[in-house]
Amino acid sequence: MSGNIELLNTTLAATRAADRAALIAYLPAGFPTVDGGIEAVKAVIAGGADIVEIGLPHSDPVLDGPVIQTADDIALRAGVRIADVMRTVREAHEATGVPILVMTYWNPIDRYGVERFTAELAEAGGAGCILPDLPVQESALWREHADKHGLATVFVVAPSSQDARLATITAAGSGFVYAASLMGVTGTRASVGAQAQDLVGRTRATTDLPVCVGLGVSNATQAAEVAGFADGVIVGSAFVKAMLDAPDEAAGLAAVRSLAGELAEGVRKR
Repeated sequence: MSGNIELLNTTLAATRAADRAALIAYLPAGFPTVDGGIEAVKAVIAGGADIVEIGLPHSDPVLDGPVIQTADDIALRAGVRIADVMRTVREAHEATGVPILVMTYWNPIDRYGVERFTAELAEAGGAGCILPDLPVQESALWREHADKHGLATVFVVAPSSQDARLATITAAGSGFVYAASLMGVTGTRASVGAQAQDLVGRTRATTDLPVCVGLGVSNATQAAEVAGFADGVIVGSAFVKAMLDAPDEAAGLAAVRSLAGELAEGVRKR
């Protein structure tokens, strides 16, 4: 069965045609529970998210700040497995028709088996993977299987990436390019800053792929600012924090749906 890279491509083309950025939401699988995580994905999509990234919880998430680490810890202590990640992708996509990607570090895929992982993700209706710690020069095996199964390979670029390095990374990727707006880990920030705009410009000079910005966006004003120069606005920690701060799951679902609605308005006000 083929994955949904074409759905991802058409979704990003449609938001571009509408002269706006896409809203991309991140939520970890298994948080607050597997069922609750699936409902949270449905809630952010109902609120206005165009694309969703499902995080595969990891015990040593080098890119993720304390908010997402806390959620990952809750999921891992409850025994979340890759099968639960696949179930989250499947049920969220079947319920909404929205492109769903998995964001994961390389080690879990390597241990699980690249062929097995890509085949199962495609069968679940996944659109691809974001792989923040997989070096491009070591990605041939992954890309071979991802291509075979119709999955996007999204690489992360950072402000420290030199132009030649950007060209190497974007030539190997598909779907979109994830531009980390600043150096450091995920988390909300008071401002996203000029570094992100410079990085988007330098990245666009190397590729026709959409360039989507993550790390630091937490409100509609920031979303509008980033939407002014990026093809997509990626928000994760703000959604996770809304769930963590809620007194119960129902309130958490209402909170993330409301936040998605505010951010969706923001990306349309670019």
